[in-house]
Amino acid sequence: MAVTLEQIKELRSRTGAGVTAVKEALESSNGDIDKAVNYLREKGIAKAAKRADRSAANGFIAHYIHGDGNIAVLVELNSETDFTSRNEKFRKLANEIALHIAASKPMYVTVEDIPEDVLAQEKEIASKGVDTNKPANIVEKIIEGKLSKFYEETVLLKQKYVRDDSKAIEDLVNEAVAAIGEKIEIGRFCRFEIAAPSCAQVGEL
Repeated sequence: MAVTLEQIKELRSRTGAGVTAVKEALESSNGDIDKAVNYLREKGIAKAAKRADRSAANGFIAHYIHGDGNIAVLVELNSETDFTSRNEKFRKLANEIALHIAASKPMYVTVEDIPEDVLAQEKEIASKGVDTNKPANIVEKIIEGKLSKFYEETVLLKQKYVRDDSKAIEDLVNEAVAAIGEKIEIGRFCRFEIAAPSCAQVGEL
């Protein structure tokens, strides 16, 4: 069965899991919300979302230099404890995210980091060409679908992981949270490229 936007919203509000993980859970459970919640719990993703209000004041800055040195990335990955920031899996995750940033050129860490004027412009672009004679809820879904594509192109957490496009970067982080047992979040990043702007507009170091 097709997964609806309402089901995605409800499951996200109940678990805090990322969109990709939520869609997978709903498809696996044929749209049954309770079964989808259990599916996410079994995978440890719901557990990761519950730690979202914890403080992540420690961390590690990873770097990646591509090719002959024409692209370089710095990314700050934060954790709850210094012990975790020294964990091999945690640092490997930071290095993987740095590599991903080099390849995918994100502009923002989260959707909330997008400046209001930029978001307003994208909403205006997304609304063009939409048949306004359609029901309001259908129009809203079409516009949200177009915005989701914009997020996947520009927002680090929403981008498809360069090594495995079946998951987003936020899914990668949630998997690490479930495995390590602490809150993990991407703090800031900076991507340098020869003959290109040196830093991301948001989340720069």
